[in-house]
Amino acid sequence: MAAPALSHHSGQPRSVPLRELRTRLTQLIAMAELTDTVTLVTRDGDPRPVAAIVPAPAARSAAQARADGERLATVTAGWARRLEESHRQGALRHAAELRAVTDALAEVWAALDRHVPPGTDPAVDRLRAAHADLRRD
Repeated sequence: MAAPALSHHSGQPRSVPLRELRTRLTQLIAMAELTDTVTLVTRDGDPRPVAAIVPAPAARSAAQARADGERLATVTAGWARRLEESHRQGALRHAAELRAVTDALAEVWAALDRHVPPGTDPAVDRLRAAHADLRRD
């Protein structure tokens, strides 16, 4: 008995058991090429697809998408390393600048303490109290 010709694709992928694929492979490949039909291949008696016959442009697109994904992952990893290094260098610069400001502030308070000893000027004493957390005594 001759197998009936496969009808035009209706929007959903066609599902074909492996046994039928063996007899219609040439026809299914032609249908994929001419009508952009996707055919899912199932094992006999199991509705889950195990393979697919797809038009070549779709397969190239999937391969290209994988390649793009890999390229994107590589670029993203590179930028992440650059950002981490920039953050590390910024933290080092910040620490150095904070040390410089803290040292300069300690020098200013030391000079102020020499010119206006504690207990001699109530206004300066209030400043000393207000900024006690910033002073290294």
